[in-house]
Amino acid sequence: MKRILCSFAVAAAILSSCQQQQQASVAPAATPDSLVTTSIAYVNTDSLLSQYEYAKKLNDKLNDKAESARADLNQQARVFQQEVAEFQRKVQNNGFLSVERAQKEQNRLQKAEQDLQQKNDRLSAEFMQEQARLSAELQDTVHNFLAEYAKGRYTLILSNNMGDNVLFAAPGVDITPIVVKALNERYAKATAKSGK
Repeated sequence: MKRILCSFAVAAAILSSCQQQQQASVAPAATPDSLVTTSIAYVNTDSLLSQYEYAKKLNDKLNDKAESARADLNQQARVFQQEVAEFQRKVQNNGFLSVERAQKEQNRLQKAEQDLQQKNDRLSAEFMQEQARLSAELQDTVHNFLAEYAKGRYTLILSNNMGDNVLFAAPGVDITPIVVKALNERYAKATAKSGK
C-alpha cells in the first residue's frame, strides 16, 4: 500500500511539473520590461461642454436654428388657426354661397393642416440630423485632441458625467481644467487664423 501511495505521489509530482512547463512555454513570465504602467485620468464632459468655447458656439448655432424654425412654424400655425376660425365663423353665419364652396374651403384647410404637420416633421428630422452632425463634429474634435494630448501621459482617459462614473479619484486625475484650457487656446488660435 505504501508503494502505491508513493508511486501515486511521484506520478502527481511529474504531472504537476509537466503542466508547469507547458504553461511556462505558452505564457512567458512577465519581466519588468513587459509590464505596462497604466496612467488613468478622466474628463468631466458636462464641464467640458459648458466651458469649451467651440462647444458653446455649436450649441448656440443649434439653438438659433431651432428657435428660427420654431418661430416660423408658430407663425404659420397662427395663420392657419385664424383661417380655421374664419371658416367656422362663415359656416355658422351661412357665409358661403354654396355647399360646394364650403367643402372646397374645408378641403383646403385640411391640406394646409397636413402640410403644416409635414413641415413640423421635416424640421424636427432636420434638427435631429444637425444635432447629430454637430455632436459628432465636437466629439471628433475632442477625441483627436485627447489622442494627441494622451501620448506619453495616459493610457486611459475616461468620461465622467455629473459624477456618475467616478466614485473616488486621487487629486490630479481629473484633467478637465487642463483639457478645457488647451482646447480653448487651440480654438482661439484657429478662430484668429480664419478670421471668424
